[in-house]
Amino acid sequence: MATFGRARAARWVRLPVVPVAIAAGLVLSGAMGIRQTFGLFLGPYSLETGVPVATTALAIALHNLVWGVAQPFAGAAADRYGAAPVVALGALIYAGGLVLMARVPTAPMLLLGMGLMVGIGLSCTGFGVVLSAVGRASAPERRSAALGLASAGGSLGQVLLVPFAQSITAVAGLGAALLALAAIVVALAPLGVALDRAPRAAAPDGSSAAGDPSEAILRAWRNPGYRLLTLGFFTCGFQLAFIATHLPGYLALCHMPVGLGATALALIGLFNMAGSWGCGWLGGRYRPQHVLVWLYLIRAAAIGTFLIAPKSEAVVLAFAAVMGLTWLGTVPLTSGLVARVFGVRHLGTLFGIVFLSHQIGSFLGAWLGGVVLEISGSYGPVWLATALAGLIAALLHVPIDDRPVAPAVAEAAR
Repeated sequence: MATFGRARAARWVRLPVVPVAIAAGLVLSGAMGIRQTFGLFLGPYSLETGVPVATTALAIALHNLVWGVAQPFAGAAADRYGAAPVVALGALIYAGGLVLMARVPTAPMLLLGMGLMVGIGLSCTGFGVVLSAVGRASAPERRSAALGLASAGGSLGQVLLVPFAQSITAVAGLGAALLALAAIVVALAPLGVALDRAPRAAAPDGSSAAGDPSEAILRAWRNPGYRLLTLGFFTCGFQLAFIATHLPGYLALCHMPVGLGATALALIGLFNMAGSWGCGWLGGRYRPQHVLVWLYLIRAAAIGTFLIAPKSEAVVLAFAAVMGLTWLGTVPLTSGLVARVFGVRHLGTLFGIVFLSHQIGSFLGAWLGGVVLEISGSYGPVWLATALAGLIAALLHVPIDDRPVAPAVAEAAR
């Protein structure tokens, strides 16, 4: 029995899974944690620089869209050349965007730095590149759990960096906070080397067709489940970007205590550590699309309840905890489902396309929040839209078929 237990443990911790998972968690922790601080800058940046709130919201929305458009290309580059050069280049571009935003605080430079450069940087240091490396390094039966574990580790950055950014802003100003965050991004650049410890997948028959991304994309797009998954992931992006960008401002409009928005975002990150791991664990034991159905239903119920409930600190913190449990749980489930159906050879490319839909939703969630607020003075219509979108996303995932489309290709990594 002891020998059997040691054998199971050895299979779980065998190289290169451990260094890949650790590196993935660190890269995601920095890249995604910094991104979660942007909602704190929405009002203060406009006050310090004179750039309208709607323009700042547009820049935040634009980086989501650029991130999505660039993600399939970044994923394809990592599939072909490895994660190391992609992560390094992306980290430097990401940091450059933050520096530009801090040093040249004008509307055009904000759109260039926050909108374009940060978006490109995130495509190279975010889920599409990092989790694809974890997927290639993991045994198929443990892939969903490994993806959830890496995603959970990435949430540590949100827990630490949101209060970190707020503290530096309070003491030294917004520009100093942005420069400090840029330095953290630069430190991520060398970690891509550890991600490349993952073995490269190859088609069992050695055919060149298995190595052609365009054929893999066409094969996937002909699958109805892939299209439904892509549509459903739009909702995730819409919900998360709206809440991350506008929750602090919404709480200010509700006359809630100063700093509660940062506390709520940090609490979302804390609970997301458990939620991401838990969703990955569930995805390894139940059909991932069914877990996604329940996840979107829980989100819709939480948002709807929060919208109509009397606002208090307890209500805000409870909402943040529930949203945290479902926050990024969609990522290991969605990427794991793509890997289950289509294999890991082109996981970066195929998940990148699904993620583009997510980021189109993110663009609309961040941008429309600012536009609706300026027009109506209220976030109410967008809150209602996020709740309804969750119900629609749940229905979209019900008919998805998770059977491999072609066994000879679908598990090419083993």
